Amino acid sequence: MKKIIGALAACAALMLAVSCTTVAPGSFDAGAAANTKRGEASGMFLCGILPLPSADVSISTAAANGGIKKIATVDHKVYSVLGILVTRTTIVTGE
Repeated sequence: MKKIIGALAACAALMLAVSCTTVAPGSFDAGAAANTKRGEASGMFLCGILPLPSADVSISTAAANGGIKKIATVDHKVYSVLGILVTRTTIVTGE
């Protein structure tokens, strides 16, 4: 019985150490310079869908945080720990 509990505890510790990060492009506007400015907006979500307070990951917030008026690219970054705690980040570049 002690071996089973030890094995389950080891599996639980290993699962907590597992995480995943994904970055996906959102859009591109050829009329703006992509590398001039960069802005980010981040928020945490439970189970990937339930936002925690102040979880604003909108494109307009990311652009405002970077002082961007003309958006060139939009990327979405997702960092997940077992799918329970998920951090979403919107990254905007432009002028």
